[in-house]
Amino acid sequence: MATQATRAAVAVRHVSKTYGEGVTAHRALHDVTLDVARGEVLLMMGPSGSGKTTLLSIMGAILGASSGSVRLNGEEVVGRAEHELPRIRLAHVGFVFQGFNLFPALTVVENVELALDVRGVSGRDARRRAMTALESVDMARKADSYPADLSGGQKQRVAIARALVGDPSIVLADEPTAALDSQSGGTVLRLLTDLAHARDRAVVMVTHDHRAEAYADRVVHIADGRLTEEAGL
Repeated sequence: MATQATRAAVAVRHVSKTYGEGVTAHRALHDVTLDVARGEVLLMMGPSGSGKTTLLSIMGAILGASSGSVRLNGEEVVGRAEHELPRIRLAHVGFVFQGFNLFPALTVVENVELALDVRGVSGRDARRRAMTALESVDMARKADSYPADLSGGQKQRVAIARALVGDPSIVLADEPTAALDSQSGGTVLRLLTDLAHARDRAVVMVTHDHRAEAYADRVVHIADGRLTEEAGL
């Protein structure tokens, strides 16, 4: 679609990824081409080992591609020096992980403030922005609580607030509902969908959770490192 291509926050072109060399080489991705537009929720599904998490990691400039091109808001990622990648991630991407990745010794608001500290924002400005992010996920009332005092769904909402506080245009979520019950999972999926549709972010989710299909604008299936199907919902 021309409109989608012009609005692509993530543009993947002919990306392949190989681990190892020679007879031990394993091709994890084969010539993958994919766009993700601002305002879109893209769901990537596939069996374990299919390459979906590898592709998500390459989109997020965590893992390098063996060949091809990945552009985040027009900025090329493939081939960049290792020391440049943290700046690219901070400029473009927010991450949401299955395991929440919250620091147990820090309060909820301090966990969110960490994402600002690495961007050079601290003090009152960091606290104000962290509280705004927590309000957006209905967790401001838990700002002074510790992760151990939260349910799984609450922890994931805090993780989403942390991903949002840097105002990324791209949000990458790896199995965001895997550790959650049905009600909490639905809340998290609605939050991620709202991010895309109401706030014009590109949201990419990797999941085995078929509940997520009802929230996606497109579903991409990956098998053996290849895109096998794309469905518009």
